[in-house]
Amino acid sequence: MLRPLRRPILGGMSDGLSPREREVLELLAAGHTNREVASLLCISVRTAESHRASIMRKLGVTTRAGLVQFAVAGGYFNVFR
Repeated sequence: MLRPLRRPILGGMSDGLSPREREVLELLAAGHTNREVASLLCISVRTAESHRASIMRKLGVTTRAGLVQFAVAGGYFNVFR
């Protein structure tokens, strides 16, 4: 499973995400679908979708591309691994 890099976001500002939401964010940024995230984390697809919606609301993004951009910029996902 992928591991977050745990670098601070925007000079140390908190992103307000729970540890589980950070896991979901990392998997979504890696290109996994809601169904794949659910399978990997042993949760229902609906729960994975709820986590994604919560993450998007907290971060103020409206697209998956916005999630990926935040994850890469914030160090949650390294595209060069």
